[in-house]
Parts: sequence; C-alpha cells; structure tokens
Amino acid sequence: MIIVPEEAVAGLLTPADCLAAVEKVFASMAKRSAYNFPVIRESIGHADALYGFKSGFDRESLALGLKSGGFWPGNAARGLTNHQSTVFLFDADTGRCSAVVGGNLLTALRTAAASAISIKYLSRKDSKVLGIIGAGHQSAFQLRAALEQRSFERILGWNLHPEMLDRIRGVAREHDLPFEAVELDRLGGEADVIITITSSFSPILKASQVRPGTHLACMGTDTKGKQEVDAEIVAAATVFTDEIAQSLTIGEAQHAVARGLLAEADLVEIGAVINGTHPGRTSQEQITLFDGTGVGLQDLAVASVAVDRAVKRNAAVEIDF
Repeated sequence: MIIVPEEAVAGLLTPADCLAAVEKVFASMAKRSAYNFPVIRESIGHADALYGFKSGFDRESLALGLKSGGFWPGNAARGLTNHQSTVFLFDADTGRCSAVVGGNLLTALRTAAASAISIKYLSRKDSKVLGIIGAGHQSAFQLRAALEQRSFERILGWNLHPEMLDRIRGVAREHDLPFEAVELDRLGGEADVIITITSSFSPILKASQVRPGTHLACMGTDTKGKQEVDAEIVAAATVFTDEIAQSLTIGEAQHAVARGLLAEADLVEIGAVINGTHPGRTSQEQITLFDGTGVGLQDLAVASVAVDRAVKRNAAVEIDF
C-alpha cells in the first residue's frame, strides 16, 4: 500500500493538475461512467464536529475509494486546519486498499478547481470584476484558481469579519491586481463573477444585489440547512451543479426546491457542458449559478494523480498491508 503524507501533497500537484482531473471526472459523471455513493455527514456530538464519508467509483479511470473527514471548528485554536480529511483508494479489481493520501490540501485544491471550471464554462468571456464572499482558509485557493480563467482586472471582497479580508488582499497582491473591501450592494452591483465560500446557514447575498449577466459559484453549501444566497437568486438563475442528487438535498438548491421555486428538471450537470451536450450560458444577460456541493469523485480524481506522481518521483511511502 502507498502512503502519501499530507506534507508531500503540495509538491506533487498544481492547481492546473487538479482542474484537469476534476474536469475529466465531471465529464465522466455526466456520461454515467462514474457515480458517487450516498454521502454520510453527521454531527458527532463532540467538539461541535461534523464528520462523514464521500465515496464513489469511476469506470473510466477505475478510481475507487472514499474520503473520510469533516469539520472541527475548534482546530484553529490548536494550530490545525478546521477541515480534516484523508482519502483512501482501493484496487477496483481486488478491493484491496492501494493508497492512503492526506486529504486537507487536496480538498482545498479540488474545491477551487470545481468553481474555476464553472467560471471557465459559464461566465461571460468579458468578465473583468471578480467578487468573493468569505475569507476563510478556502478563499485563497478559490481566488488563485479563478484568476486563471478570465482576465480579471479588479477584485472585490466581503466577509462578516472584515479583518480576515487580508487573506484575499494578499492573493490579489500576488497577481498585481487591485483589491477593495466593499459592502454587498456594491459587490453585487459591480462583480461579473461572484464566488461564495462561507459556512453560512442563512442567506448572505440577496436577489436585489445580483445583476443580469452575473455568474455565481456557490461553494460553501454542502450540508442540509446551509445557505449562502437567497432562494430567489437560485430560482432566477440557470443552475448548474456537480451532482444533481446532492444539489437537491445538501446544496444551495435545497432551499429553492423546498419552496417550490425550482425543480429537479431545472438543474444541469456541469459535466454536460464540458461534454458539449448542453450549451451552458446562452446569453450575455443570463444569470448562471454553479451549486458546488463537493463530490467524492473529485477527491478520488486528485488523490489518484497525487499517488501517480509520488510513485514516479519516489516520494511515496510503501508498506505491506
């Protein structure tokens, strides 16, 4: 069995590697060559933690496995990342565990890759202003990946705790782009693309704050009850997602569906756009929204690349198991 420790992952993968791997698995999902198993995500009744499993199988790449982990809100005080996860890969021919991969950085990279893919395929090509709502650990990864997809000229940011926006400001500085901390009315009024990456359980962005032609990548809602934007925004948009079943139950679409504003038939898999079986954006005025719930196959795809790289570079730890 191969072990790829958490500290080795950064030297094995680039954001571009992750985007290519996630794009490929989204396409495979839309062709029904890959599928995710039902998600388990529960409060454990200790340390305010959420813990769960995401798993699946891709018949094209033969990636089989699961990601185990969750969210421990007290970890920051311990000098640890709040999100903790590990990816387990299994041999599809025998069922034997073939690899264990540290999943914290992988999760950040694959989540950013998903929103970047949505920007690549769904945002207006003339998008110049990027807005980001949320300034936690994931926000820097989101911003770096997004900046590779369009020729953005300005970045606007909002966070409940404004002092945390220095994280986004730092990434903007890396790319020699101006950054402003603004109120939500201005962010929605000026941004061509908006990324939401929070842990909110009540809507932050209102329908009146989103203008025609905007693309939204809603990346924080991955649990029943979470919500980042008004249900009316979801209802007004053409909604794309990583997986329809998750979007309906634990994604941003859950609230619009519960209120009868959106139906399952209204949702489109982003893989269908990648494969060319759906046109994606069809007008400059259309509001598009990507409901990024996070699927296990994303984790398996990027973990598989990490394992392959580790073996080729003699960076893998091999043990009998």
